[in-house]
Amino acid sequence: MNLNDTLFNDPKPPEGGWDALANVLDKLTPSVDTSLPLSPSEITQRIRAMLDRGQNQEALDIIKKREAQRTAQGAIGTDVQLLFLEARALAALDRHPEAIQVYSTMTTLYPELPEPWNNLASEYVQQGNLDLAHDALRMALTANPGYAQARENLGLVLIMQAREALVQAGMAGRPSATNRARQLDLFLQRSQ
Repeated sequence: MNLNDTLFNDPKPPEGGWDALANVLDKLTPSVDTSLPLSPSEITQRIRAMLDRGQNQEALDIIKKREAQRTAQGAIGTDVQLLFLEARALAALDRHPEAIQVYSTMTTLYPELPEPWNNLASEYVQQGNLDLAHDALRMALTANPGYAQARENLGLVLIMQAREALVQAGMAGRPSATNRARQLDLFLQRSQ
């Protein structure tokens, strides 16, 4: 795959205007492709938009094409944004173990980035592993103490952990703990 291979199948814009002039200009058109390739940031913006629209499989297919394109070009380094978008696509496609693997790789290679930690925590919550989610969110906040999304998610994880503790206390014979756990259930349902 080379640089001129297209990642996106964009339709050509319709021709408009005076047909005679268009015919003259067509004859003057160079015989080589003079279009500019998309920049890496334009590619990731387009993929992000696809994910936001729910076009998850299509986005993942383009990510794989782009990775093959970078390999064929002998690109140096890792496109971190592309890697992050790959994990997002995998998670959206319910391929959670693969998403966790990509996010885990990112947190190992780039521990200073809070977003992979935050998204890794979300994956752990879906698995019901609140302790690992808590730890990942703490790491996100270590990387960026002002990261509001991670702080909110940590608050929700702490509430879920409190609920688990109250349920266990209720099963151990504390009826008041069971009532409090029910109150937390109602709170969590309203906050979704």
